[in-house]
Amino acid sequence: MFSEYSKIAKEGLWFNNQAFVALLGLCPLLAVSNTVINGLGLGLATTLTLMLTGSSVSLIRKITPSEVRLPVFVLVIACVVTMIELAMNAWFFDLYKILGIFIPLIVTNCSVIGRAEAFASKHSVPKALMDGLFIGLGFTFALILLGSLREIIGSGTFLAGADLMFGPAAKDWKIIVIDDYSGVLLAILPPGAFIGLGFLIALKNVIDAKFKQRKPAIEAIPVQVIAES
Repeated sequence: MFSEYSKIAKEGLWFNNQAFVALLGLCPLLAVSNTVINGLGLGLATTLTLMLTGSSVSLIRKITPSEVRLPVFVLVIACVVTMIELAMNAWFFDLYKILGIFIPLIVTNCSVIGRAEAFASKHSVPKALMDGLFIGLGFTFALILLGSLREIIGSGTFLAGADLMFGPAAKDWKIIVIDDYSGVLLAILPPGAFIGLGFLIALKNVIDAKFKQRKPAIEAIPVQVIAES
């Protein structure tokens, strides 16, 4: 049982990362990742959506006719996203205004409907919940990485606007990474998002290639079995 959940976690965070591997959800990923806080806000909203929709779809999978399963899944996703949108509007209004249309557009995120169809509709509620959690965390991880890269290069800051999510006490969290920095406009524009994502995907591919090279070497190490007399 533990190995199954461990595999789900690894797939969601790294090996089947929806941003770096499947290349799904690129529209919001590239649009709002100009700062870490914007990326974190959208990532957490997407994670919560994946968890709630995955568990809901799994719960009703046996009573949903196969002919209408996709419309039912979309309806479930739309209901969940609407609740999250209203909650953000109530408690994180400034951040909600910045993220704008990309919160309701979670309904059309291919990774959400894809996981509902490919995984949640075929597995139990705990596994669907686990899958939604780690697929969402993997997507959030990509948003934070890209947001950090673009914010530092584009503005020379880190965690700017933290008070939008964490309240007035977080205003002092902003870190000036480079003093007297005029910034690189390209980094915070859409072309900079594509370039930054390309570099991150390339870095992931290099890490995966290094891991594959090390794995055969580790497996080739002879194991001495000492028999008890």
